[in-house]
Amino acid sequence: MAPINPMQFIELPRQEPVKTSVRVRIQEWGEIYGRYDAHHAVAQAARCIHCGNPYCEWKCPVHNYIPNWLKLIAEGNLFEAAELSHRTNSLPEICGRICPQDRLCEGACTLNDGFGAVTIGAIETYITDEALKAGWRPDLSQVKDTGKRVAVVGAGPAGLGCADVLVRNGVKPVVYDRYPEIGGLLTFGIPAFKLEKDILKTRRAIMEEMGVEFVLDTDIGNDIAFQDVIDDYDAVFLGLGAYTYMKGGFPGEDLPGVFEALPYLISSINRVMGLEQNPQDYIDFNAQRVVVLGGGDTAMDCNRTAVRQAATRVTCVYRRDEINMPGSRREVTNAKEEGVRFLWNRQPLQIIGRDGVEGVKVVSTALGEPDARGRRRPEPVPDSEEIIAADRVIIAFGFRPSPAPWFDEFGIEIDELGRVKASPGSEFKFQTTNAKIFSGGDMVRGADLVVTAVFEGREAAEGIVEYLGV
Repeated sequence: MAPINPMQFIELPRQEPVKTSVRVRIQEWGEIYGRYDAHHAVAQAARCIHCGNPYCEWKCPVHNYIPNWLKLIAEGNLFEAAELSHRTNSLPEICGRICPQDRLCEGACTLNDGFGAVTIGAIETYITDEALKAGWRPDLSQVKDTGKRVAVVGAGPAGLGCADVLVRNGVKPVVYDRYPEIGGLLTFGIPAFKLEKDILKTRRAIMEEMGVEFVLDTDIGNDIAFQDVIDDYDAVFLGLGAYTYMKGGFPGEDLPGVFEALPYLISSINRVMGLEQNPQDYIDFNAQRVVVLGGGDTAMDCNRTAVRQAATRVTCVYRRDEINMPGSRREVTNAKEEGVRFLWNRQPLQIIGRDGVEGVKVVSTALGEPDARGRRRPEPVPDSEEIIAADRVIIAFGFRPSPAPWFDEFGIEIDELGRVKASPGSEFKFQTTNAKIFSGGDMVRGADLVVTAVFEGREAAEGIVEYLGV
């Protein structure tokens, strides 16, 4: 291996993996980004200047050792890079694909100011994809069985992160989920053009090899009483996510032709995965004028799914401007390329129609003073109402946790927003008000990033290990 060129970041520009052309990709459901080969991965990794204070690492919610594994890849040490990547992240090949790197690690890269940030996400994906193909597996040879067993309820990012850390500490995780495959919204919420589902199947196989047991198609509280779970395990982790959609509170939301984002996405994913139970469950927007209300990543997923269903027109309406939208800039760019029309600074007032949707009445907005979270409030502009013609409307305003009816019975307290009370400041990290039960991810903080849920699941596992005294 040739020595690393310290001027690589100047001599070689940032080069992302090749993206499938719009004409082709809107006709299919596969991931739109290609993959680096070894030559391009090494060359792009060598652009890292290893600055004294790695802002990329601090901006990453799991605090990946980014400069370290970039150096390993630049030197050709794939297996070592994979081992180091997994030391902080349980799902690096997934986060590399779907994290909003433009707002996290790459956005904080020193080279982002003029030279082009290092392509951290693409290299992170390359590391695990190629290492697994080459035969690398997590090294658990030094792990000793403690005899302890923990039930993990929910096989989403938080649950998988928790199970990963538990099994590495000799604790047997048994992961329950109501869906037939692992991943939660990774599998049943994020479309395949962002995350192909074989990636989750591979991750499941790897975790099973590590000693994680999955019990799927099983709804805790219905198929198995939670009391049995409490009795049978030394501790419990709850990673039930956030699945209750938020409404806008304006007239017309209950009209035929108005859909929630998640059921819409799930219906499409079930068809693509061959899991559809009844063809009538499929929500098809072919030849329809579609309006998507919302500006987050879920809204982008709905926009781009409707395009692939050959909708006549897809319009995304968001109440703030483009700079202040919560979604990934990359996903907005992809949606624009695929023909989605964006109407910024529009606040929905009413969905118009009698027996079905005819349009969406909106008012223009201007950004006013910051709210409690520091985001500028959208304020209506007088006499600026307009109606956007539509046949179908998707509500994509985000999600909140869905507390189980048995929480009260087991002393699991929630706050006014339905979030489980479990924090890093508990006696043991992410312990709930029931000492034997821990929780993390979206059901604790509200809907957030996948990588944040992974981090909190891992942190909760550390709290469980300390609680068990192993």
